[in-house]
This record gives sequence, C-alpha cells and structure tokens, in this order.
Amino acid sequence: MDKIRNPFSPGAGAPPPELVGRDSVLEQAEVLFGRILRKRPEKSMIMTGLRGVGKTVLLNEMERLACRAGYRTVFIEASEQKPLAVMLVPHLRALLYELDRLAGAGNKVRRALAALKSFVNAIKVTVGEIEFGLDIEPEKGTADSGDLEADLSSLFVVVGEAAEERHCAVALFIDEIQYFSGGELNALIMAMHKMQQRQLPLVLVGAGLPILPGLAGNAKSYAERLFSFPDIGPLEEDDAAKALQDPAKTEGAEFEQDALGEIFRLTKGYPYFLQEWGYQAWNQADSSPITLQLVKGTIPQVIRRLDENFFRVRFDRLTDGEKKFLRAMAEIGQGPYRMTDIAEMLGVKSSTALSPVRSKLIIKGMIYSPAHGLLNFTVPLFDEFMRRAIPDMASL
Repeated sequence: MDKIRNPFSPGAGAPPPELVGRDSVLEQAEVLFGRILRKRPEKSMIMTGLRGVGKTVLLNEMERLACRAGYRTVFIEASEQKPLAVMLVPHLRALLYELDRLAGAGNKVRRALAALKSFVNAIKVTVGEIEFGLDIEPEKGTADSGDLEADLSSLFVVVGEAAEERHCAVALFIDEIQYFSGGELNALIMAMHKMQQRQLPLVLVGAGLPILPGLAGNAKSYAERLFSFPDIGPLEEDDAAKALQDPAKTEGAEFEQDALGEIFRLTKGYPYFLQEWGYQAWNQADSSPITLQLVKGTIPQVIRRLDENFFRVRFDRLTDGEKKFLRAMAEIGQGPYRMTDIAEMLGVKSSTALSPVRSKLIIKGMIYSPAHGLLNFTVPLFDEFMRRAIPDMASL
C-alpha cells in the first residue's frame, strides 16, 4: 500500500476524496444562487452542526458552485479576536475594485467605494486606527454613523446596487458565525433583511454550531423567515461506506465489508473521523483488502492521533472548573444531559449554581442546548475523550 497514494485527507476543512451524503444541501445552495440571479426571493442559508461533520468543506464547495454560476464571492472565518467590520472591509474593497473593472455604464461601484471609505472612517472610532488604502473621498451620510446595525445595512445596499449595475451577484460565505457578538449578528441579520426587501443580488451562506438558530432568533425574531438552517449531521452507514470504499477503489484497493462496518461503529459516521480511520488503515495495511483485523489493530493509533490533534486542542482551553463540568457530563454516559443530573454528579444542590460555568462553555463552543433544560457536547465523541483524559473524576 503506497502511502503517497493514500486518498484520505483528515484535516480541518480538507476536502474529502468523495463528498457523499450532502446532495440535498448542495442542491439547496444551487437553487438559492439561481433564484437570486433571476431576482426571485429565496432565503439565505446558515448550516449548523457539530465539529467534524464537514461544514467548512461544504462552504468551500458552495463557493465553487457560486463562482460557476457567475457570482463574485467573499469568504471569511469569524473570530473571537477580530470584529466583523474589520474582517469584511478588505474583502469588500477587493470585490468593489473587481466590479469597477467590469464593462458597463454607471457610477454605483464608485459610490459603493466611497461608502466603504465612510464605513472605515466610522469604525475607526471603535476598533482603533486602521487603513485600507482607499484613495477616494468618503460619501458623507452613508454608512458613517458609527452604529454598526445602521451602517452595515447601508453598506450592503450600495454593494448590492453596484453588483446589480454590473449584472452580477455577490455571495458572502462566513464560517464559525457563532463567534460574532450579539451586536454583530444583529447587524448582519438586519443587513440581509434589507437585501431581501430590496431584492438586491447579495446572499449569505454561513456555517456554525447548533446554537446558531437560537442566537439568530434572539437577535431578530424574523431570522427564521430570513434564513434556512439546514442541519449537517453524521453520514448514514451506506454513505460512510461509500466515502471510504470509492476512493480506495480509485487507487486499486478496497475495504472488506466487515471492516467498513467496524469503522462506522467506531466513528458513528462523522466525516472527520472517517477520514482519519481511512488514512491510518491505509497506511497500516500491507496489501488490499483492508481487513477487520487490521482496523481493530489500528484503534490505539487512531485514538492517540485524535486525542492529540482533534480533542486536545479544545481540552487545553478549559479551566479546571470547566473540565470538571464536562467530566461530570461524560460520567453520566451519552447525551443529551440534564442540568439536574450534572449538578447531582458534581454534588451541587442547585443546578443554578452551575450556570456561570455552563455559559462559559457555551461561549467557548464546547457545549450547546439541543432543547430546554438539556446540554450536549458540540464535539462528537468528546465524552469518550474526557473519560480517557481524566480516568478518575475524583482527581479534579
């Protein structure tokens, strides 16, 4: 088995050799792009799901679909350290200069550039001295109030009008949307509401953790009418088998059926874990087919790699109190978990006393609430990792 020809690609956002089980959400994106180009209303979309289900891979694939349909695209990854406005400005500057080079009469692109300069001048007040090399006079009275909710809507309007004048459309792709502050999410929703009201050719395709629909609904009650929230989950067993078998066969190898069944049992169909198992099984095999015995023999190595490269980076961000909370969840078994059960496991009389830790873990993206009074991990199989990382809960 030639390791150089190994078709599998475990990694953050790395495209798998075979994108399976996602046809419906990709079709939804194609319909969105097509309808907006024809000035027909359609909801923008925000995909939600746990870590490791392939949301970033899908965003990248959807960006390719948008480009193929003639869209100009902007792709950003939300960050806890960088404000939304600062991330958007350089991308919008590049986009508008690209539109300015297209053939066509009118001055709406230049107006949008002037509005962007106004926006930059306004946000300097809140984010400090920044320059983006816009050698143009600002347009006074447009996107310059210093109020992000008002200014972002105004900015999106002039960008949408510029795209419309150039007979094209803009797709804004944002990963990890849950990291935006409440005010930023509110401003983004309001701006997209304005796009829908004016039927301007600017759409948003985002991705984030399962807490997003709740965050969006809290920001604006009409968010559910403005966005669709497709849930991206683990693959079904047939699709998981296809994700492993087809790439292997392309390289002249294959998995035994019971080996595929065992990998599905171990990974529960989560795409990142499937890629890791496929990668390690291939590298450990002397020849094809890859057998059940080999898969079982690879378990310690795969678990070690997942612990070091996937789980540990999240574990190391936790305080001792947060680790204790998560370890109590893991001790209960598989989720979802009731707060009262977690409190009982920790020996706390009232679950209310755990609310500050719970809130911090939600902000850090470690847990979410799938329903009222319930919690679950945002990282698949994290309960198993916690039991490995902290074998004795009493040691905390």
